[in-house]
Amino acid sequence: MLDAMDVMLYSLVLAYLIREFSMSTSTAGLLNSLTLVASAIGGFLFGIIADRIGRTRALMASIFVYSIASAACGFSHSIPQLAAFRFLLGLGMGGEWTTAAALIAETWRPEHRGKALGLMQSAYAIGEAVAALVVAFVLPHFGWRAVFFVGVLPALILFWIWRSVPESAVWQRRRAQPKPAVLSRLLQGDVLRNGLLATAMNACSMFGYWGLFTWIPAYLSLPVSQGGRGLSLVKTTAFFVVLTAGKWVGYALFGFFADAFGRRKPYFAYLIIAAALVPLYGLAHSPFWLFVLGPLVAFFGTGFFSGYAAIASEIFPGEIRASAMGLSYNIGRGLSAAAPFAVGALAARFGLGPAFFLQAAAFFAAALLALTLPETLGRHLD
Repeated sequence: MLDAMDVMLYSLVLAYLIREFSMSTSTAGLLNSLTLVASAIGGFLFGIIADRIGRTRALMASIFVYSIASAACGFSHSIPQLAAFRFLLGLGMGGEWTTAAALIAETWRPEHRGKALGLMQSAYAIGEAVAALVVAFVLPHFGWRAVFFVGVLPALILFWIWRSVPESAVWQRRRAQPKPAVLSRLLQGDVLRNGLLATAMNACSMFGYWGLFTWIPAYLSLPVSQGGRGLSLVKTTAFFVVLTAGKWVGYALFGFFADAFGRRKPYFAYLIIAAALVPLYGLAHSPFWLFVLGPLVAFFGTGFFSGYAAIASEIFPGEIRASAMGLSYNIGRGLSAAAPFAVGALAARFGLGPAFFLQAAAFFAAALLALTLPETLGRHLD
């Protein structure tokens, strides 16, 4: 939830940053792409840390990094400064998912693992709604810098994690065992095959996600002459909160579908439906259709995220689980970093709505790749 809040603050004030720094849409997208590249690096680094020192301590370190970096964005007075702070935020953002997903996967029993990870992932939508409310209340009175200052608040949760969240028992049983070379283990047999397929699938799905949801707030709020839909701040906030409600339901229900029908089928279904809905949303002009289609796009276009943690935690061996999950997830996220820039570049020529067709194609490719992975429902983790 708090990770999402900090990440989304940028997207929600993006239109104001474009004016403040006289940025083009291409540059604005490039800054978010830089954050995603950093998340790929951070996910792998924090994954290695989590396999060495434990899930909870690595989790605390990642939260500290992205919280401080988010607040630092409020002190930016140039595009290079903002880019540097967004890069640091990306390092912590990538590490947070890696460590948290490994902790949850190793804590819950197989028959409920999908639901637990789905509910964890669903908090991302709550965080985005919180970010929208923060922007709605803070931005008109204190400006965009104060919005980023609010981003330091997640650091307060470190005290609760330190005092109250136990370490994974699975990790504790393995800590005395010899540590394998991560790279050599990743290159072995099915680990390599499944890792490459999962990474490609994740790259395509997140290319669709980041390209779409980085730009939706600007798509709603920018003037029609700039390819947006010209909604006011109040309407944009209201539409975005309704959209995040669709995200939350999509995230949460995916876990139940995954525990009932397996990991692959729901993942495929979500992405195929998202591929069909995104073009309709991009072509919608009336507030009514934007309001109706938004939650549906959010449901299917984000809910699939809940499946990746279950898939990745169950296809990788325990001794390198966090490292492999972090590498696979965040290489995928790093490759998807081109999406915000690509959408911004296409928007400069065709408008934001037509640019979303690229994201529909990415969702479709991810759906096909999902069918190539093995089904892992009910697998016990070592």
